[in-house]
Amino acid sequence: MAPFKNKLSKYIVPENFFNRDLSWLEFNRRVLEEALNPKLPLLEKVKFISIFFSNLDEFYMIRVSGLKEQIRAKIIEPGVDGLTPFETLQRIEFEVRNMLQHVYDFLKLEIIPQLKDNNIFICKPTELSASEMELLSDYFKKEIFPVLTPLAFDPGRPFPYISNLSLSFAIQIKKVNGEKHFARVKVPSILPRLLRIDTLCSHPLAPSNMNSFKYIWLGDLIKANLHLLFPGMEIIAAHRFRITRNTDLEIQEDEAEDLLDLIEENVKQRKFGSVVRLEVEKDMPGYMVQTLIENLEISEDDVHALEGNLGLSDIMMLYDLPLPLLKDKPFHPVAPAVFENEEDIFSHIRKKDILLHHPYESFNPVIEFIKQATFDPDVLAIKQTLYRVGPNSPIVRYLIEAAERKKQVAVLVALKARFDEENNIFWARELEKAGVHVVYGLLGLKTHTKMSLVVRKESEGVKRFVHLSTGNYNKDTAKVYTDFGLFTCDEDICNDVAEIFNFLTGYSDQKEFKKLLVAPLNMRDKFLEFVEREIANVKEGKPGHIILKLNSLVDPTSIAALYEASNSGVKIDLIVRGNCCLIPQVPALSENIRVISIVGRFLEHSRIYYFYNNGEEEIYASSADLMQRNLDRRVETSFPILEPDYKKLIKKVNFGYQSF
Repeated sequence: MAPFKNKLSKYIVPENFFNRDLSWLEFNRRVLEEALNPKLPLLEKVKFISIFFSNLDEFYMIRVSGLKEQIRAKIIEPGVDGLTPFETLQRIEFEVRNMLQHVYDFLKLEIIPQLKDNNIFICKPTELSASEMELLSDYFKKEIFPVLTPLAFDPGRPFPYISNLSLSFAIQIKKVNGEKHFARVKVPSILPRLLRIDTLCSHPLAPSNMNSFKYIWLGDLIKANLHLLFPGMEIIAAHRFRITRNTDLEIQEDEAEDLLDLIEENVKQRKFGSVVRLEVEKDMPGYMVQTLIENLEISEDDVHALEGNLGLSDIMMLYDLPLPLLKDKPFHPVAPAVFENEEDIFSHIRKKDILLHHPYESFNPVIEFIKQATFDPDVLAIKQTLYRVGPNSPIVRYLIEAAERKKQVAVLVALKARFDEENNIFWARELEKAGVHVVYGLLGLKTHTKMSLVVRKESEGVKRFVHLSTGNYNKDTAKVYTDFGLFTCDEDICNDVAEIFNFLTGYSDQKEFKKLLVAPLNMRDKFLEFVEREIANVKEGKPGHIILKLNSLVDPTSIAALYEASNSGVKIDLIVRGNCCLIPQVPALSENIRVISIVGRFLEHSRIYYFYNNGEEEIYASSADLMQRNLDRRVETSFPILEPDYKKLIKKVNFGYQSF
């Protein structure tokens, strides 16, 4: 392996790599392009616009905030792509501002008119009738006014705290004596951003035409009634603004006595992260913008002046309208044929490995696996990893029930699952209350692998059953993410999974596994070994082919190995949904590499590794992308697809454009 690795350093030069963050922006541009698709139903376009803005919020909270921290720390060393943090940030801002202009123009010129054509109206107060305004005024006084809190800003009252992603009004008022003052009013997040006028209350003047849907932005209604918050004063100006904070705060695990308490405290502190972006209405006066800049401690470069409503991820509310003709046809997962008879799930697995492809196939068998393990008197133990389980998780409830039934239950909860920490903290505490052995993983490593192990007493002795997956144990995301899950009782795989659990819950120096690839122990080395094997086959005059389906391709060493393979004549096809730092189709570098990205109705989430291997094809499904964090700082697994029929299925559904 060492001689092969030594060959790769020549490829790790700036001109051979795309910038990771700029590559991600191109992914979000592809999300936006889905909304631009004229063949897509209208409310599906609205959905993709919402996703575009939601993605952008997260990008600023995590990636842009990280770049700004590096700049503040005076880090000037360029990344593998040759760009310094400052240069990267400059290019990000240029691209983002162009994209924002594009999407706001598209909303104004295309989406809003199309909504009107379909009797969906987002109205300004001036477009409403007197009776409608009376209705709204009454609703404001009863339901909104009591929630609002005007906050003054003057020498006696400091600039108010502004929460992350909250929408606010910056207001200048003038007293009777001519004094001018600044105030802030927050748009309550507990109320819907879009108010449907005919459902606000049972007011006799409320319109009742169910073929028409009329909305007003909550902010517009508040602005029209601000005079009620400042009686006896003149409102000179009132404009909306919205901030984004750094939510990727550093966690010093090595200084923690209790990781659960540390993460809980980190979640609380996250809301005080530094401001990384200020969005304002384009017509906000300069003195107001400057007041915000000074008090939020940002620069003018951090300001996005937008011609339209702010925080447009909330437009997703329109997708709930009962208008099926404006959406894709409903999709219902099928129940896998193997489960049609009434045998218990362990009998099915004992006969043959079972591969599930979500969301096309139902997630219910995965829930049923844990349910039957819970109530089966012959099951002795259940071990489970949990990353993003979501609220009201049936799997967690069954694990709690299993512990109460005196089964040995061990659960590894990934507390550092970004933006799911609060949910995971809640479930960790509930599991602990029930007597479940709860662990949080290894110091410095995030546990990202998805696996379940059931130990069952059978006539021939104790037998183990395993479920491995590319996705989370989350019944909701399983309806919209494409993932593969494998049930097996293969002794080698079960033994490997047991070893990984021992590695996570106890002390183990195990580094060799029979069939699984495990990060950070051997996954990168095994990947390089497989690439080197394809190169060796080509040099012997045999065909060589690698296909990878990933969310992200960032790891420089892995990319360098693919460049070496391309130059050796190996055919390489990459399906990369998000970040891709590899540059394809470059002569003498990557001319044998083709890259495509799939963005569509479902989020492409599965990771598949295919190696032709001189006709003895090897296919692995994995929880891991080819990123440094996955290969070096996370516990990940890649599991082999061994059944010939399942190999054919994976090739067909993932690489159907190929001819095998």
